[in-house]
Amino acid sequence: MSWIKMRLQEFHPIVWSLVVGTVFVRAASSMSMPFLFLYLSNQTDMSLAMIGLTIGAGPLAGTIGGFIAGAWSDRIGRRRVMLGALYVWTLVFVGFALSKDPWILLFLNIAGGLCRSFYEPVSQALMADVTPQEKRLRVFGIRYMAINVGVAVGPIAGVVLAKSSVALPFLVTALIYLIYVISLQGLLNKFGIKQIEGQKKEVVTFSRAFSVVVNDKAFRLYMLAGVLGAIGYSQMSSTLAKFAEMTVVNGTELFAILMTVNAIVVVVMQLPLTTWAEKKTPLTAILVGNAMYAVGDVGYAFANSWLIFIVAMVFFTIGEILTFTAGDVLIDRMAPESMRGSYYGAKSFSNFGQFIGPWMGGLLLAHYGGTTLFLVVAATSMMSSAFQWAGARAFEATRGKSLNEARVESL
Repeated sequence: MSWIKMRLQEFHPIVWSLVVGTVFVRAASSMSMPFLFLYLSNQTDMSLAMIGLTIGAGPLAGTIGGFIAGAWSDRIGRRRVMLGALYVWTLVFVGFALSKDPWILLFLNIAGGLCRSFYEPVSQALMADVTPQEKRLRVFGIRYMAINVGVAVGPIAGVVLAKSSVALPFLVTALIYLIYVISLQGLLNKFGIKQIEGQKKEVVTFSRAFSVVVNDKAFRLYMLAGVLGAIGYSQMSSTLAKFAEMTVVNGTELFAILMTVNAIVVVVMQLPLTTWAEKKTPLTAILVGNAMYAVGDVGYAFANSWLIFIVAMVFFTIGEILTFTAGDVLIDRMAPESMRGSYYGAKSFSNFGQFIGPWMGGLLLAHYGGTTLFLVVAATSMMSSAFQWAGARAFEATRGKSLNEARVESL
């Protein structure tokens, strides 16, 4: 008990409330959003390409929303931005449950993408606001773990709820979000967040973030690599569910298990893979990660049983662990101290791949089948590696610092 008490006292109560909230929020959203492609294909007359466009519109909106949220949180406070996003997000999930009109669903997904882009970066910033600098890496590690605990539980719950009603997962998600935002608002008021939020923070505007992409060649190449990588990664939350349903018996249940496998592998493999990556360069970790993505996608392309799908997801998840963390390290090293916020804001441009991916995936799945779809996205992962390598060369040339000699100080 004394050890638990010491751990609880190590961080601000708001940190723990955001961590616990992250578990519930991610569990709630993962019981509904990963099944959105299936929901729309089975409950509306939308084409697969239109469904992909609808799903991709959320990340596209989030590309711009991340910049706006950063600026607003500095001007009107983290608390208002987060709470406003959560209240609107609650209404978005209610809308998904009640509407079948394609245009309304498109609007709702755009609104949901904006809410995510407002809530998540600002909540991370607030966690940093109330945490000493030397402890922030540990805090974000705990948050990353909380995300995957939530994702491990949500999909299975979504399948169980959907057996009663296809709209029920969305309504339950909305209820959980409402309970969370009310409790979070009370805690933020209790601990006086108004007095500390937004202090000494760099204002990140769209124009400033855009200037980063225009003026930094190496960063532009990394962003192109990020777009290509996101095209492949986005299939996990869009077309993979439909492909599993089309390919094997009880494919919807399989997809729920795949999402849980993804979260479990992250929790189990994060430490050993991080230990390995610490001995390599960030570029090496990303190249290996992209190769794992490609192996997983090839596995999906030829999968005809639950076992092959699950094994493919394990490889895919290893790629996720390596690329996500090493990518943040690369950007941190590229960014001048005075422009770190702008570089992280500009990173949102890679979300454009999350817009292209579901739309392109829907087209390929409808006209050429899942095998072609996943072979194509495997190729995009390898193309991403080429741009990453080119970006490293450009960075060496312009900054005089070799990424091949740089070691990851911490992930």
